Amino acid sequence: MGDTSPLRVVSIGGGTGLSAVLQGLKFFAKGGDPAVPALDITAIVTVTDDGGSSGRLRREFDVLPPGDIRNCMVALSEDSALLARLFQYRFSAGRGLKGHSFGNLFLTALTHIMGDFAEAVRVSAEVLKIAGRIYPATAANVALEATLANGAHVVGETRISRSRHRIERVQLIPHRVRPLAATLAAIAEADVITMGPGSLFTSIIPNLLVQGIPAAIRRSGAIKACFVNLMSQPGETTHFRASDHIRAIHQHARTRLLDYAVINNAPIALAMKKRYARQEATPVENDAETIVKMGVKVMAGNLVWRGEKVRHDPATTAAVAVKLAQEGRRRKLGRP
Repeated sequence: MGDTSPLRVVSIGGGTGLSAVLQGLKFFAKGGDPAVPALDITAIVTVTDDGGSSGRLRREFDVLPPGDIRNCMVALSEDSALLARLFQYRFSAGRGLKGHSFGNLFLTALTHIMGDFAEAVRVSAEVLKIAGRIYPATAANVALEATLANGAHVVGETRISRSRHRIERVQLIPHRVRPLAATLAAIAEADVITMGPGSLFTSIIPNLLVQGIPAAIRRSGAIKACFVNLMSQPGETTHFRASDHIRAIHQHARTRLLDYAVINNAPIALAMKKRYARQEATPVENDAETIVKMGVKVMAGNLVWRGEKVRHDPATTAAVAVKLAQEGRRRKLGRP
Protein backbone atom coordinates (compact mmCIF):
# COMPACT_ATOMS: atom_id res chain seq x y z
CA MET A 1 0.00 0.00 0.00
CA GLY A 2 1.41 3.43 -0.97
CA ASP A 3 2.30 6.31 1.29
CA THR A 4 -0.72 8.65 1.27
CA SER A 5 0.67 11.16 3.78
CA PRO A 6 0.98 14.78 2.58
CA LEU A 7 3.92 15.69 0.39
CA ARG A 8 6.32 17.73 2.50
CA VAL A 9 7.61 20.88 0.82
CA VAL A 10 10.25 23.10 2.43
CA SER A 11 10.82 26.44 0.67
CA ILE A 12 13.85 28.56 1.57
CA GLY A 13 14.31 32.23 0.73
CA GLY A 14 12.88 35.65 1.44
CA GLY A 15 11.32 38.70 -0.16
CA THR A 16 8.81 38.54 -3.00
CA GLY A 17 10.36 35.44 -4.58
CA LEU A 18 9.54 33.13 -1.69
CA SER A 19 6.06 34.56 -1.23
CA ALA A 20 5.31 33.89 -4.92
CA VAL A 21 6.23 30.22 -4.52
CA LEU A 22 4.13 29.93 -1.36
CA GLN A 23 1.16 31.57 -3.03
CA GLY A 24 1.25 28.89 -5.72
CA LEU A 25 1.78 26.04 -3.26
CA LYS A 26 -1.25 27.17 -1.27
CA PHE A 27 -3.46 26.30 -4.27
CA PHE A 28 -2.32 22.67 -4.03
CA ALA A 29 -2.50 22.64 -0.22
CA LYS A 30 -6.17 23.62 -0.44
CA GLY A 31 -6.94 20.74 -2.80
CA GLY A 32 -6.91 22.86 -5.95
CA ASP A 33 -5.74 19.86 -7.98
CA PRO A 34 -7.45 16.56 -7.05
CA ALA A 35 -4.69 14.62 -8.85
CA VAL A 36 -2.07 15.90 -6.40
CA PRO A 37 -1.78 14.67 -2.79
CA ALA A 38 -2.18 17.18 0.01
CA LEU A 39 0.84 19.34 0.78
CA ASP A 40 2.59 20.04 4.07
CA ILE A 41 4.32 23.41 3.53
CA THR A 42 7.16 24.90 5.55
CA ALA A 43 8.81 28.24 4.74
CA ILE A 44 12.27 29.08 6.08
CA VAL A 45 12.76 32.82 5.87
CA THR A 46 15.84 35.02 6.00
CA VAL A 47 16.04 37.54 8.86
CA THR A 48 18.77 39.93 7.66
CA ASP A 49 16.53 42.71 6.31
CA ASP A 50 17.55 46.09 7.74
CA GLY A 51 15.73 48.52 5.48
CA GLY A 52 12.41 50.33 5.51
CA SER A 53 9.81 49.53 8.15
CA SER A 54 11.57 46.30 9.17
CA GLY A 55 14.86 48.11 9.72
CA ARG A 56 13.24 50.79 11.85
CA LEU A 57 11.51 48.23 14.03
CA ARG A 58 14.77 46.28 14.44
CA ARG A 59 16.57 49.38 15.65
CA GLU A 60 13.81 50.74 17.86
CA PHE A 61 12.43 47.53 19.42
CA ASP A 62 15.30 45.02 19.08
CA VAL A 63 13.13 42.50 17.19
CA LEU A 64 13.87 40.39 14.15
CA PRO A 65 12.77 41.97 10.85
CA PRO A 66 9.11 41.09 10.26
CA GLY A 67 8.72 42.16 6.62
CA ASP A 68 9.58 38.93 4.78
CA ILE A 69 7.70 36.88 7.37
CA ARG A 70 4.67 39.12 6.83
CA ASN A 71 4.77 38.55 3.07
CA CYS A 72 4.88 34.79 3.60
CA MET A 73 1.90 34.94 5.94
CA VAL A 74 -0.10 36.84 3.37
CA ALA A 75 0.86 34.35 0.67
CA LEU A 76 -0.26 31.35 2.77
CA SER A 77 -3.27 32.93 4.44
CA GLU A 78 -6.74 31.44 4.04
CA ASP A 79 -8.18 34.76 2.87
CA SER A 80 -5.20 36.29 1.11
CA ALA A 81 -7.18 39.12 -0.53
CA LEU A 82 -8.47 40.62 2.71
CA LEU A 83 -5.37 39.79 4.74
CA ALA A 84 -3.09 41.23 2.09
CA ARG A 85 -4.94 44.53 2.25
CA LEU A 86 -4.70 44.59 6.04
CA PHE A 87 -1.18 43.28 6.57
CA GLN A 88 0.30 45.17 3.61
CA TYR A 89 -1.46 48.39 4.57
CA ARG A 90 1.22 51.05 4.95
CA PHE A 91 0.58 54.17 6.97
CA SER A 92 1.07 57.27 4.85
CA ALA A 93 1.04 59.71 7.76
CA GLY A 94 1.35 59.87 11.52
CA ARG A 95 4.34 60.60 13.70
CA GLY A 96 6.22 57.34 14.13
CA LEU A 97 3.68 55.44 12.00
CA LYS A 98 4.44 56.80 8.55
CA GLY A 99 6.05 54.12 6.38
CA HIS A 100 5.19 51.21 8.68
CA SER A 101 2.95 48.38 7.50
CA PHE A 102 0.25 47.06 9.79
CA GLY A 103 1.60 43.51 9.50
CA ASN A 104 5.05 44.56 10.71
CA LEU A 105 3.55 46.34 13.72
CA PHE A 106 1.33 43.32 14.45
CA LEU A 107 4.31 40.94 14.55
CA THR A 108 6.39 43.36 16.62
CA ALA A 109 3.63 43.77 19.19
CA LEU A 110 3.04 40.03 19.39
CA THR A 111 6.77 39.42 19.84
CA HIS A 112 6.73 41.62 22.93
CA ILE A 113 3.62 39.87 24.25
CA MET A 114 5.03 36.37 23.67
CA GLY A 115 8.62 37.27 24.55
CA ASP A 116 9.94 35.44 21.47
CA PHE A 117 9.81 36.24 17.76
CA ALA A 118 9.56 32.64 16.55
CA GLU A 119 6.71 32.00 18.98
CA ALA A 120 4.98 35.17 17.79
CA VAL A 121 5.22 33.90 14.21
CA ARG A 122 3.78 30.52 15.23
CA VAL A 123 0.84 32.06 17.09
CA SER A 124 0.18 34.48 14.22
CA ALA A 125 0.07 31.56 11.80
CA GLU A 126 -2.54 29.83 13.96
CA VAL A 127 -4.64 32.95 14.33
CA LEU A 128 -4.54 33.66 10.60
CA LYS A 129 -5.09 30.00 9.65
CA ILE A 130 -2.27 29.93 7.14
CA ALA A 131 -1.76 26.86 4.96
CA GLY A 132 1.61 25.88 6.39
CA ARG A 133 4.33 26.82 8.86
CA ILE A 134 6.80 29.70 8.76
CA TYR A 135 10.13 29.67 10.58
CA PRO A 136 12.77 32.40 10.73
CA ALA A 137 16.13 31.00 9.62
CA THR A 138 17.46 31.80 13.10
CA ALA A 139 16.14 33.43 16.24
CA ALA A 140 19.41 35.38 16.59
CA ASN A 141 19.62 39.05 15.69
CA VAL A 142 22.03 38.93 12.77
CA ALA A 143 23.46 41.31 10.20
CA LEU A 144 24.76 40.50 6.73
CA GLU A 145 28.27 41.45 5.63
CA ALA A 146 29.53 41.27 2.04
CA THR A 147 33.04 41.22 0.64
CA LEU A 148 33.08 42.91 -2.75
CA ALA A 149 35.33 42.37 -5.75
CA ASN A 150 37.14 45.65 -5.02
CA GLY A 151 38.06 44.38 -1.55
CA ALA A 152 35.54 46.52 0.31
CA HIS A 153 33.45 45.12 3.16
CA VAL A 154 29.84 46.27 3.32
CA VAL A 155 27.60 45.60 6.32
CA GLY A 156 23.81 45.60 6.05
CA GLU A 157 21.45 44.02 3.55
CA THR A 158 20.26 47.39 2.23
CA ARG A 159 23.78 48.69 1.58
CA ILE A 160 24.79 45.40 -0.04
CA SER A 161 21.79 45.52 -2.38
CA ARG A 162 22.73 49.04 -3.44
CA SER A 163 26.34 48.18 -4.19
CA ARG A 164 27.37 48.11 -7.83
CA HIS A 165 30.50 45.99 -7.31
CA ARG A 166 30.45 42.22 -7.76
CA ILE A 167 29.87 40.32 -4.53
CA GLU A 168 32.55 37.76 -3.74
CA ARG A 169 30.97 36.32 -0.61
CA VAL A 170 28.61 37.13 2.25
CA GLN A 171 28.64 36.13 5.91
CA LEU A 172 26.54 36.63 9.01
CA ILE A 173 27.49 38.76 11.99
CA PRO A 174 27.80 37.04 14.40
CA HIS A 175 29.10 34.08 12.40
CA ARG A 176 27.87 31.21 14.55
CA VAL A 177 24.10 31.22 15.00
CA ARG A 178 21.77 28.27 15.28
CA PRO A 179 18.47 27.47 13.55
CA LEU A 180 15.26 26.45 15.28
CA ALA A 181 14.99 22.75 16.07
CA ALA A 182 11.68 22.72 14.16
CA THR A 183 13.50 23.96 11.05
CA LEU A 184 15.96 21.07 11.12
CA ALA A 185 13.08 18.62 11.67
CA ALA A 186 11.17 19.99 8.66
CA ILE A 187 14.27 19.70 6.47
CA ALA A 188 14.87 16.11 7.59
CA GLU A 189 11.29 15.09 6.76
CA ALA A 190 10.97 16.99 3.46
CA ASP A 191 10.23 15.43 0.08
CA VAL A 192 11.49 18.52 -1.73
CA ILE A 193 13.53 21.51 -0.58
CA THR A 194 13.37 24.57 -2.82
CA MET A 195 15.65 27.60 -2.84
CA GLY A 196 14.63 30.75 -4.67
CA PRO A 197 13.63 32.54 -6.68
CA GLY A 198 14.79 35.75 -5.03
CA SER A 199 17.84 37.89 -4.35
CA LEU A 200 20.71 35.41 -4.40
CA PHE A 201 23.03 36.97 -1.84
CA THR A 202 20.50 38.77 0.37
CA SER A 203 17.46 36.45 0.41
CA ILE A 204 18.58 32.89 -0.38
CA ILE A 205 22.19 32.44 0.73
CA PRO A 206 21.80 34.04 4.20
CA ASN A 207 19.64 31.05 5.21
CA LEU A 208 22.51 28.73 4.28
CA LEU A 209 24.92 30.64 6.53
CA VAL A 210 23.03 29.56 9.65
CA GLN A 211 25.02 26.84 11.36
CA GLY A 212 23.54 23.39 10.80
CA ILE A 213 21.18 24.21 7.92
CA PRO A 214 23.46 23.18 5.00
CA ALA A 215 24.37 19.90 6.75
CA ALA A 216 20.70 19.20 7.45
CA ILE A 217 19.81 19.82 3.80
CA ARG A 218 22.60 17.54 2.60
CA ARG A 219 21.50 14.73 4.95
CA SER A 220 17.84 15.03 3.98
CA GLY A 221 16.45 12.47 1.56
CA ALA A 222 14.53 15.25 -0.21
CA ILE A 223 15.05 16.45 -3.77
CA LYS A 224 16.89 19.79 -3.54
CA ALA A 225 16.16 22.35 -6.24
CA CYS A 226 17.09 25.94 -7.00
CA PHE A 227 14.62 28.07 -8.95
CA VAL A 228 17.05 30.25 -10.87
CA ASN A 229 16.12 33.91 -11.18
CA LEU A 230 14.71 35.17 -14.46
CA MET A 231 16.58 38.48 -14.44
CA SER A 232 19.90 39.65 -13.07
CA GLN A 233 19.83 42.00 -10.10
CA PRO A 234 21.89 45.17 -10.64
CA GLY A 235 25.10 44.92 -8.65
CA GLU A 236 24.13 41.78 -6.78
CA THR A 237 24.13 39.39 -9.74
CA THR A 238 25.15 41.51 -12.74
CA HIS A 239 26.37 39.23 -15.57
CA PHE A 240 25.52 36.11 -13.54
CA ARG A 241 24.60 33.06 -15.57
CA ALA A 242 22.38 30.32 -14.16
CA SER A 243 25.47 28.26 -13.28
CA ASP A 244 26.86 31.18 -11.26
CA HIS A 245 23.77 31.03 -9.04
CA ILE A 246 24.34 27.31 -8.42
CA ARG A 247 28.06 27.82 -7.79
CA ALA A 248 27.44 30.62 -5.27
CA ILE A 249 24.97 28.48 -3.33
CA HIS A 250 27.41 25.57 -3.12
CA GLN A 251 30.36 27.79 -2.21
CA HIS A 252 28.52 29.46 0.67
CA ALA A 253 27.01 26.19 1.90
CA ARG A 254 30.51 24.67 1.68
CA THR A 255 29.02 21.53 0.26
CA ARG A 256 27.22 20.39 -2.87
CA LEU A 257 23.51 20.58 -2.12
CA LEU A 258 21.45 20.75 -5.27
CA ASP A 259 19.93 17.98 -7.37
CA TYR A 260 18.15 20.31 -9.80
CA ALA A 261 18.38 23.77 -11.28
CA VAL A 262 14.95 24.89 -12.49
CA ILE A 263 15.25 27.38 -15.33
CA ASN A 264 12.82 29.28 -17.54
CA ASN A 265 12.78 28.48 -21.26
CA ALA A 266 10.04 30.92 -22.27
CA PRO A 267 10.93 34.19 -24.01
CA ILE A 268 10.69 37.46 -22.12
CA ALA A 269 8.88 40.20 -24.02
CA LEU A 270 11.14 42.68 -25.78
CA ALA A 271 9.39 45.63 -24.15
CA MET A 272 10.09 44.11 -20.72
CA LYS A 273 13.75 43.54 -21.56
CA LYS A 274 14.11 47.14 -22.68
CA ARG A 275 12.47 48.42 -19.49
CA TYR A 276 14.74 46.30 -17.29
CA ALA A 277 17.82 47.24 -19.33
CA ARG A 278 17.32 50.83 -18.22
CA GLN A 279 17.90 49.54 -14.67
CA GLU A 280 20.92 47.52 -15.82
CA ALA A 281 19.06 44.22 -15.42
CA THR A 282 19.14 41.55 -18.13
CA PRO A 283 17.70 38.03 -18.56
CA VAL A 284 19.80 35.38 -16.84
CA GLU A 285 21.68 33.23 -19.35
CA ASN A 286 20.67 29.60 -18.94
CA ASP A 287 23.96 27.77 -19.50
CA ALA A 288 22.43 24.35 -18.96
CA GLU A 289 25.45 22.39 -20.20
CA THR A 290 27.68 23.98 -17.56
CA ILE A 291 25.16 23.15 -14.85
CA VAL A 292 25.00 19.51 -15.94
CA LYS A 293 28.81 19.32 -15.83
CA MET A 294 28.56 20.51 -12.21
CA GLY A 295 26.56 17.37 -11.44
CA VAL A 296 23.20 19.15 -11.23
CA LYS A 297 20.19 18.18 -13.35
CA VAL A 298 18.31 20.83 -15.29
CA MET A 299 14.54 21.17 -15.46
CA ALA A 300 13.15 23.80 -17.82
CA GLY A 301 9.67 25.22 -18.29
CA ASN A 302 7.58 28.28 -19.00
CA LEU A 303 7.81 29.98 -15.61
CA VAL A 304 7.20 33.63 -16.52
CA TRP A 305 4.30 35.48 -14.95
CA ARG A 306 2.32 37.50 -17.50
CA GLY A 307 2.18 40.75 -15.58
CA GLU A 308 3.74 44.18 -15.32
CA LYS A 309 7.03 42.82 -13.94
CA VAL A 310 9.23 39.89 -14.84
CA ARG A 311 8.43 37.45 -12.07
CA HIS A 312 8.02 33.69 -11.60
CA ASP A 313 4.43 32.63 -12.12
CA PRO A 314 3.19 31.26 -8.76
CA ALA A 315 1.04 28.50 -10.26
CA THR A 316 3.55 27.04 -12.73
CA THR A 317 6.44 27.40 -10.27
CA ALA A 318 4.48 25.59 -7.56
CA ALA A 319 3.51 22.87 -10.05
CA VAL A 320 7.20 22.18 -10.68
CA ALA A 321 7.85 22.07 -6.92
CA VAL A 322 5.02 19.54 -6.50
CA LYS A 323 6.40 17.39 -9.33
CA LEU A 324 9.81 17.38 -7.63
CA ALA A 325 8.19 16.57 -4.29
CA GLN A 326 6.55 13.53 -5.88
CA GLU A 327 9.95 12.46 -7.22
CA GLY A 328 11.44 12.97 -3.76
CA ARG A 329 8.74 10.82 -2.18
CA ARG A 330 9.35 8.04 -4.73
CA ARG A 331 13.08 8.22 -4.06
CA LYS A 332 12.58 7.95 -0.31
CA LEU A 333 10.32 4.93 -0.86
CA GLY A 334 12.88 3.33 -3.15
CA ARG A 335 10.68 3.53 -6.25
CA PRO A 336 11.74 4.54 -9.79
